[in-house]
Amino acid sequence: MKALRFHAARDLRLEDIPAPERNPLPGQVLVRNRFVGICGTDLHEYAYGPIFIPKTPHPYTGAHGPQILGHEFGGVVTAIGEGVTNVQPGDRVSIQPLIMPRAGDYYAGRGQFHLSPQLALAGLSWARGGMAEEAIVHDYNVEKIPDELTDEEAALVEPTAVAVYSCDRGGVQAGSSVLVTGGGPIGLLTLLAARAAGATTLFLSDLNDARLAFARTVLPDIVTINPKRENVGAVVRAGTDGQAGCDVALECVGNEHALKACLDAVRKQGVVVQTGLHPHENPLDWFQVTFKDVDLRGAWAYPTHYWPRVIRLIASGALPAAKAVTARIRLEDAVAQGFEALLDPAGRHLKILIDLVA
Repeated sequence: MKALRFHAARDLRLEDIPAPERNPLPGQVLVRNRFVGICGTDLHEYAYGPIFIPKTPHPYTGAHGPQILGHEFGGVVTAIGEGVTNVQPGDRVSIQPLIMPRAGDYYAGRGQFHLSPQLALAGLSWARGGMAEEAIVHDYNVEKIPDELTDEEAALVEPTAVAVYSCDRGGVQAGSSVLVTGGGPIGLLTLLAARAAGATTLFLSDLNDARLAFARTVLPDIVTINPKRENVGAVVRAGTDGQAGCDVALECVGNEHALKACLDAVRKQGVVVQTGLHPHENPLDWFQVTFKDVDLRGAWAYPTHYWPRVIRLIASGALPAAKAVTARIRLEDAVAQGFEALLDPAGRHLKILIDLVA
């Protein structure tokens, strides 16, 4: 079968590799992949990796390079192993890609599987991923989707789960005022998740005017800010009750200037959530953290039990995740029209989906 595999930074190869076994092991599921998204994590691996891709066999899964990329995907079940009861061949599914011990682990015992120190991900540290014609995953990695959810939307559940969890960590609720820094796919999905949670005043900060303009086509009433020309905190304070600042600031870039802008823009006793992954330490004004009495929280991935909830949000139309998609490409074109296009600082694309049957 065809698979896009990571060999080294700037070295992705479309290769013919053996297809998975037709008879999955007990507890495992064979999926014919349909759509897969290119994530910011995939871009970082391509540009600078390996980062999360193991250089030596992963301690839990044993996976190591060359790695099939892709952890935002869905497809159709074609075979199931012994003991699998949650899906049947022919079921359309979305993949929850986190792989970890289900018992015998402190966090597993608390149901916080995403916090396991042995965590692996399909498409990063598991032998199979979404940028291939087929994948083998565990039964707990597949969630049957309703007819109302399209095949494209099945591949958008994973990044949308990141966005929903970010809003949950921030305590976004009806009437909240929210700043999102970063107008990329996660930033836009986080705005949509905040609106779905009831936020009424939304601000978006980004250096890319094209992304700000695109966000306004999706949510016309948001206030967009380019930090090159405007002070983020000043704009947010001017647009909130009592000029106090926003209730919640969600940092979706992994950039020290964006995090500082969140701290400046949030009101006293507000909440700042760090969702984007920082590449290095960030010097923050801790006097302001104390003086403003704010909560500063991380948001790592998502609880694995979010899948049915996020599927309902998308399928109902309450969270129109497909609005983040700006291109659909073939696997053969993934490097030039996908990875390279998304790395272009002046690029116009947001979320690119790879159509695995095109």
